[in-house]
Amino acid sequence: MRADVRPIRVFARERKEWCRIATSDVNNETRINDRIRAREVRLVDPEGRQLGIKPLPEALHIARELDLDLVEVAPMANPPVCKILDYGKWRYEAAQRDKESRRKTSNIQIKEMKYRPKIGPGDFDTKTRRVARFLAEGHKVKITIMFRGREVAHPELGKAILDRIADDVGSLAKIEAAPKLDGRNMVMVLAADKRAQAAATKAAAAAAQET
Repeated sequence: MRADVRPIRVFARERKEWCRIATSDVNNETRINDRIRAREVRLVDPEGRQLGIKPLPEALHIARELDLDLVEVAPMANPPVCKILDYGKWRYEAAQRDKESRRKTSNIQIKEMKYRPKIGPGDFDTKTRRVARFLAEGHKVKITIMFRGREVAHPELGKAILDRIADDVGSLAKIEAAPKLDGRNMVMVLAADKRAQAAATKAAAAAAQET
C-alpha cells in the first residue's frame, strides 16, 4: 500500500459489518467513522435533528445501528459536528453539485461588441440590442470603441458612447470594468446583473397587469 494511503472503516451494508478501505491521507479530507479523532461530537441524525453532544464510541454505535456512516461535517466546531448519513451517496451528490456548478460557470462566455466613435443610430441600436441579448443569456460583454486616425485625440467621444450603452442596458447589467484606454481602443466590460434583471422582469409584469 502506498505511503500516502491509509485504511478507514466503512460500514458494509450488504455484509452488516465494518470493513476497511484505502483512502488518501489528505489533510482536508472529510473524516468519517474511525478516522474521527475527537473524544466527543455534536451529533446530527439523518433527518437533521440535533441529538446533542455524544462520546465518539456512542455516536459510532448509533450510526452502525442505522447501517450508516458517521461523517465529520464541521471539524472546526467545538466539539466537531458529525452527521449520520450514507457517505457514498453524500460524496456522489456533492460531486454532482460541483459538476453542475462548473458546467454553469463554463457556459458563461465573454462576448465582444465593437463600436466606432462616429457610429450611426441604426448600427448603434442593432449592436446594443445584441449586447442586451448576450447579457440576458448571462454572458459578460466587452465593449470596444475603435479609434482611427485623429479620433484617438478625442477619447471623450468613446466615453460618451460607452456611457450611453451602459444606460441602455442598465436593467440587465453592471459595469465590471470601467472604461479605459487600451492603445487605440477604449474598452469597458459589462456583466449580467441577475438582481437588476429580476427587478426589471417584476416591474414589467406589474405594468402589464395595470394595463
